[in-house]
Amino acid sequence: MTLLQLTSLSKRYGAVAALDGVNLSVAAGSRTAIVGPSGCGKTTLLRLVAGFDEPDGGTIAFDGEMLADASGQVPAHKRGIGIVAQDGCLFPHLTIAQNIGFGMEAERRVKEAKAAELMDMVGLDRAMLSRKPDQLSGGQQQRVALARALARSPRLMLLDEPFSALDTGLRTATRKAVTEVLTAAGITTLLVTHDQAEALAFADQVAVMRAGRFAQVGSPREVYSRPVDPVTAAFLGEAIVLPATIAGGRAESPLGLLPVDDASRQGRAEIMLRPEQISVFQTGEGASGTITEINFCGPTTDVRIALGGEGAFSFRLDMPSRETFLPGDRVRIGVTGTAHVFR
Repeated sequence: MTLLQLTSLSKRYGAVAALDGVNLSVAAGSRTAIVGPSGCGKTTLLRLVAGFDEPDGGTIAFDGEMLADASGQVPAHKRGIGIVAQDGCLFPHLTIAQNIGFGMEAERRVKEAKAAELMDMVGLDRAMLSRKPDQLSGGQQQRVALARALARSPRLMLLDEPFSALDTGLRTATRKAVTEVLTAAGITTLLVTHDQAEALAFADQVAVMRAGRFAQVGSPREVYSRPVDPVTAAFLGEAIVLPATIAGGRAESPLGLLPVDDASRQGRAEIMLRPEQISVFQTGEGASGTITEINFCGPTTDVRIALGGEGAFSFRLDMPSRETFLPGDRVRIGVTGTAHVFR
């Protein structure tokens, strides 16, 4: 069942179209990630759904109720939507218990009991309830911000880059904890992020945004494995894009003859392989290439491989540093799986 439906949603700031006719369906109980570069319209979309801004065109429907259309919009505080911002936005002068209870319409005893219950839910010690936000780590503050948003029993949770201020290890742990809490509570969630890996790991549905529009919407595996164009492919991770001529379900390319995922295509096209499909060997069967550049990065090594002679096609790979290739080494390249053909 669709809980949130955005139809032809648009928003302009002067001559700039922040959103240009966006359509999106979000299923009840699901997690959707909107991913894209800075300035593409992600946060604007979230603000329109929350009710902080008013759209210039289109509609927002939520659980059968029209939240915004040409006739007006429902105020933010009446939408039953929770939001967690990038920095948590906790009140520094209030205790954790007071932060969680802020906005709850209940007597003090009830608020305190609810705060304690929510601390359990987000995996924090109840002893922290008497502390101030500056006495907690960044990850703990984000969990408190989530608890505060959950206190009002929202039907939809909006997450606006909630993990971006955290370091890598803490970011992953906090994201997993938040995902578990929201899943257990059955709360539909909309995450805005510029982190591709975060979007793919978090969501049931990924919407790739570019210049105020969705370039592609689908499951994480679909948008990663079958991106609509090279720009979307590169944004979602390392992509090896090759020129090719396709016939009979196979593509003639700089890496040799490769099976493709669209047997109906014929003629010249661009195809894509992900780095995990590539294997590099000192000897063996496959296309031949030359190591032209090596950059050591700790557990992995950034390697560039050229195919053919001078000015030929080249691509880069992150390889395990246990491999001992050197610049100038001749190598064989193997390919696993099918190449994706762009539309």
